[in-house]
Amino acid sequence: MSGTVVSDPNRPNVSAWRALRTETAASLVDTRLQVHHAAQLATALGISYLPKQPDDSHTNLMWIDALSALVSNPVRNDADIRVGVTIAPFAVLVIANDGPRANLSLDGRTIAEAADWVRQHVATLGLDPTKYTLEKHYEIPAHPVDNGGRFDASDADAFNELASWYSDASIILEEFVAKMRHAAPVRCWPHHFDIATIIEFAPGKTVSLGMEPGDVYYNEPYYYASTYPRPRADVARPSLAGNGMWHAHEWIGAVLPASAVGDEKQREQIEAFVDSALTATMGLLRS
Repeated sequence: MSGTVVSDPNRPNVSAWRALRTETAASLVDTRLQVHHAAQLATALGISYLPKQPDDSHTNLMWIDALSALVSNPVRNDADIRVGVTIAPFAVLVIANDGPRANLSLDGRTIAEAADWVRQHVATLGLDPTKYTLEKHYEIPAHPVDNGGRFDASDADAFNELASWYSDASIILEEFVAKMRHAAPVRCWPHHFDIATIIEFAPGKTVSLGMEPGDVYYNEPYYYASTYPRPRADVARPSLAGNGMWHAHEWIGAVLPASAVGDEKQREQIEAFVDSALTATMGLLRS
């Protein structure tokens, strides 16, 4: 993987749209959980070596499409050091300055083995390996790899499909960030594992716009827009474009589940949903 350049640390290289096989979306649960756990290897770099930020931004990850990877914030030493996890192929990598220095396939390996490998390689770049820790201040959904189980990347199609959801979400969200004032950089948050931006509508009022690869509410990827503060339940909510719908269980927001995305003109459909969801949620903040 050497020679692949990671350019602007604040903006990823975004590639072409990847056609989504939405009929497989509900079968991605195990793949999503494995990648969620593996991504903590990248987040651990920020937790271990970067100053703690009030908004937890030291833990977040960016999508680098050229690598098909979720990559940590840089730790500056003799080189800008980052750790990433590629989804397809499923691997952990150490990046320094201009690109990957080393990568390790995660298939058949444990989290502990992968963490030891990261320690060895960040040590060669001047970091104290004893500081690298997988301890974190939040919980993520359980999976056998928690307890010493080995990663299993044998379902290559599922890993490729999950990578497509992150890649396409990066395209959609970067597009909206580019034209919205007061929009935060697009990042993946290691707790919920969504890739998202936050748009400040007014002081103390924000819209979160993102793609969640699946959770306790939906066992499939979905796009969403939600507000802070939470809108009143009795306020009328407008219809949404792109086959979107309103979610009202425990939180209120606009959603577009994978099962509602068609086979044709997927990008146009998702863009239409996101545009209408953003308009609708901003309207709720005005209510």
